[in-house]
Amino acid sequence: MGAKRQWMAGALGLALLASTQMRAAAPQCERVELAGQVNAGQEWHAAIGEGWMVRLAPIERGSQDYSGWDIVVDRQPAAGYPDALLLATPPYHSISQREIGTTFGLRAQDAIGWNPRSFHFLTDPAALRAARKLFGELSPSRQGDSARQSALEGKLLALTSHASDGQLHILDARLTPGAANPEPYAQNWALNARQTPYSIESNMGNPATPRGQLYWMRFAVTLWLPRGWRTPAGLRAQRAACSE
Repeated sequence: MGAKRQWMAGALGLALLASTQMRAAAPQCERVELAGQVNAGQEWHAAIGEGWMVRLAPIERGSQDYSGWDIVVDRQPAAGYPDALLLATPPYHSISQREIGTTFGLRAQDAIGWNPRSFHFLTDPAALRAARKLFGELSPSRQGDSARQSALEGKLLALTSHASDGQLHILDARLTPGAANPEPYAQNWALNARQTPYSIESNMGNPATPRGQLYWMRFAVTLWLPRGWRTPAGLRAQRAACSE
C-alpha cells in the first residue's frame, strides 16, 4: 500500500506540474475591465489605448422603430463602417452578438436574455484597413462568382483569425417588453431574460408593440488585449490568459 500511495502522490505531483506549465505556456494578454450605462438614442464610449476606442452606439431607429445599441471597437477618431469588431465577429448582415437590440425579430426581453455577449475585434490598424477593403468587395451589391467570393472570405477570415476577445455582461436594464411571441431561434433567450435584472417601463397608455423598446442598460465589458498593450491613464490592465 505504501508503494501505491507513493506512486499516486508522484502521479498527482506530475499532473499538477503539467497543469502549471500549461497555464504558464498559455498565451498571455492584458485584461481590462470597463463598466458603464447608456440611455436609448445615446452613445457610451471609452478609450482603451493605442488609438483605439470601444463604444456602444445607438442602433438607427429606421422604419421599424428599432431600439438598442451596437458594440463597436474603432480607431480614435473613428475610421467608420465597418468597424474592427464587426469585421472580426461574423456572421455579417445577420443577427450577431454585437447587436443588443430589437432587430432581426428580437423583442426587448430577448435582447437582454442573450447575455453575456462574446465578440472579437482587430487591434492592428493595417489589418483593419485591409479587412474593410475585403468586406467592401464582399458586400451584397458587389456579388461576383462563387470562387472569387470564397477566396475573399478566406482572406478576411485569415486577417481576423488573430483578433482579440471581448465579452459584455448586461447587469441591469429598463425596457417595455414586446407583445409578440418569441421567434423560434430566440426561445432560449426569452427564457434566460429572467436571469438578467431589469425593470419594466410604462408605455404611457400607448398600445403594446410587437418588439417593445430598450430604454437603458448598465453593463460591464471585459477585453483581452495583446500582451504589452499600453492602456491610457486610469485604465488598469491585468496580465491574464488570453482565453478564459
